[in-house]
Amino acid sequence: MMDYRELEERLESMPGNISFYYRNLATGEEFSYRDGEKLMAASVIKLYVMAAAFARIADGRLDPEQMIVTGRADFVPSCGAVAYLHEGLQVTVLDLITLMIIFSDNTATNILIDLIGIDEINEEIRRLGFRDTWLRRKMFDAEKSRRGIQNLITAGEVGRFFQELYEKNLVDEASSEKMLAILKDQQLNGKIPFYLKALAEEPDIAHKTGEDTGITHDVGIVYGKEPFIVCFCGNETDTPRFERFMAEISLELYQNTLS
Repeated sequence: MMDYRELEERLESMPGNISFYYRNLATGEEFSYRDGEKLMAASVIKLYVMAAAFARIADGRLDPEQMIVTGRADFVPSCGAVAYLHEGLQVTVLDLITLMIIFSDNTATNILIDLIGIDEINEEIRRLGFRDTWLRRKMFDAEKSRRGIQNLITAGEVGRFFQELYEKNLVDEASSEKMLAILKDQQLNGKIPFYLKALAEEPDIAHKTGEDTGITHDVGIVYGKEPFIVCFCGNETDTPRFERFMAEISLELYQNTLS
């Protein structure tokens, strides 16, 4: 059985603002550490943009096959692929959602935010029952970031987001299944999955990372013998150290479900 007192001590030893949430989805066993603290979201906020998009798809306000033509004004640097391809690329709304999640594509995210609207996304976040999660700016908006306008999450609410997904209650059953399928195709696998992907059984992992200067997160579901949610969130931390910790703890939690 996992020694949660030792785990708490290890979390406390991490520099910066650290939050953690764990729930065994088979047994209901749960452990959290500062999981209600509001933290800068980095790319984890893209989970909620995805949910808002699927809510609009579900009620017919958004067509997943709608074709979007990218322009140079859309391009922002860093994560993703769209900004490095040719101007005038034609992609569907569903393509943009997929790119936003599996490659954490900032350009795809900003196009979706413009398509839906920041206020409308926040309204959907509230409708889904999340009170401490906020989309306050687009990706790579350096001017707003300098003014302290940041997107916010908590580890506890992200954990509940994944529980709703797992139970097929986020938006609706079909939307939950599609979102989980996209998350299982995640290509950024250096944190939670780092050791798990090397196992012979290679469990499915539906997850989303987030990174920025001094910020590193990874949150999701590990599908083992007993599937579990695990959410690591860190601000103002030693990112390489915390990411090694994510990989080690994820493996230990997985091994714990096998014993």
